[in-house]
Formats: sequence, C-alpha cells, structure tokens
Amino acid sequence: MELAMVGLGRMGANMAERLVRGGHRVVGSDPSPEARAKAADKGIEPAESLAAAIEALPSPRIVWLMVPAGDLVDKLLAELETLLAADDVVIDGGNSRYQDSLRRAERAGERGLHFVDVGTSGGVWGLAEGYSMMIGGEDDVVDSLTPLFETLAPAADKGWGHVGPAGAGHFTKMVHNGIEYGLMQAYAEGFAIMSKKAEFGVDLHQVAEIWRYGSVVRSWLLDLTADALDKNPSLEGIAPYVSDSGEGRWTVAEALELDVSAPVITLSLLERLRSREENSFGDKLLAAMRNEFGGHAIKSD
Repeated sequence: MELAMVGLGRMGANMAERLVRGGHRVVGSDPSPEARAKAADKGIEPAESLAAAIEALPSPRIVWLMVPAGDLVDKLLAELETLLAADDVVIDGGNSRYQDSLRRAERAGERGLHFVDVGTSGGVWGLAEGYSMMIGGEDDVVDSLTPLFETLAPAADKGWGHVGPAGAGHFTKMVHNGIEYGLMQAYAEGFAIMSKKAEFGVDLHQVAEIWRYGSVVRSWLLDLTADALDKNPSLEGIAPYVSDSGEGRWTVAEALELDVSAPVITLSLLERLRSREENSFGDKLLAAMRNEFGGHAIKSD
C-alpha cells in the first residue's frame, strides 16, 4: 500500500520503517529536516511539507498521523481538509482522547473523509517486536487498511483488531494505559519492599529474572524491569519523579462517569502525582497534626 506518515518521531519513524520493510511505500512528513533525513536513510520518501506528501500519493490517499495528542492533531486535520478529497482516509495513531476522536470522525464524515483511530502500543520496541493496535472506524475502511495493520502487528493475525466504530480504538487504548499504570505501580511497590529487607541482601535483578519464567506475574513489563535493574541495580541517577501523559487521568474520569470502581488505577495515578511533590505541604501538615495530638517528634526540614 501507499501512505503518508505525518510525524517522524520515535514512534512514527519506527512505524514507517517497519511498513517499508514490509513492502509498503511510505512518504514521510515532519517539520524537522533532521528527522526527514534519518527517515530517508530507512527508505522512507521525505516530503518537505504536508502538501508535498499528499501530492505524492495516488487517490484515495491514506494519511497516518503520529503526533502528540491535542491541538496539534486538530491543526493538522484542519490543514488536511484543504488538501484531501472525498474518500481519502486519515488515521490518528497517537494517544488522543476518545471524545476528541468522536468529534473528529464526525467532522471528517461531513467533508466526505474517513477517520480511523488506532490506539497504538509498543513504544520504542515496536520496530523489532511489532505494535499492538486497537482500531476504531467504519468496517469497510478498516478492512481496506488490513495490509498495513498486518505489517505493523507482531504477527499478521495477532496483536491487532477492529474493536468498534470511530472512537473505540482510542477508548480501548485509554483503558489499556490505565491498566498499565496499575501493573507498573504493583511491580514498583513489590521491588521497593524487597529492597528494604537489608538482612536478606536480595538481588533484585535475580528475582526479576526468576519471575520472568513460569511465574504468574511474568509480563513484558517485568522483562523491562529486569533489563532496567541489570543496567542500573541501584537506579543511581534516576529522580523519583514519575510523569503521566494523560491516559490514566482519562481512565479514572471515565470510571467515575460510568460508576465503575477502579481503585488500583486511581491510586497508581495519585502515586505518580505524589512523586512530584518535592516539598509536600500536606506531609508537613500531617507531621504537625501528629505533634499536636500526640506530642510526636517533628523532624527538622
């Protein structure tokens, strides 16, 4: 197949390269000349502008967006509306909020375009291992894109699927990321407990390696944990600050909206927020309260 990949960052460039390796023609668009040059070395045809990328494709055209969620997606879609024609397809493979995808799909339909939302998981390992993709959109349009999904997935018949109409792909990926928060937090807490039991001198990397085979808690996240502990057993130089890119918040908000109890995902999100409090007023107040009611000692700042 032939398509334009808009956004040649870590994910976009790797996905484009995997598609090229699979025999597809990919025109790459990115504002960075360096990103375009690197992509060209991988067999991706560079385009200096979005318009140039569109002009290089036969009709009906396929444009895959791999850019940060938010205003940039809307900006690109507005520009694409002036460049595309009826029956062209726009795919958003980023971590967009599903409500935004519903709105964008409706707007695209009003202009005769097709919108497909692809929740994409795989990170920097996707080039070698393949990507897990949760796809939302019209049945016939998604069917027509099957060769792309089969190439990007870990196997042609595994790791991807059409999960529902427009919006369903990003909805499912949102929940996926919420679950990811909980799994990561559980691993982090378990290894923290073991690290505190000094008299046993547990080798955390060794334990991670043991658990990777046959254990009921084995997973790809555990594989990555083992790799991280092998490279840096004491985690030296890593600040205890955990970012979030929004999907966990959206999952918690959706759980509240649907009256679904999701304490693990919610608490894992709150722990990420807590990790950013370098000088917590709340913790200081807790210490002050303990002193007030029980005369407990207060540590100096």
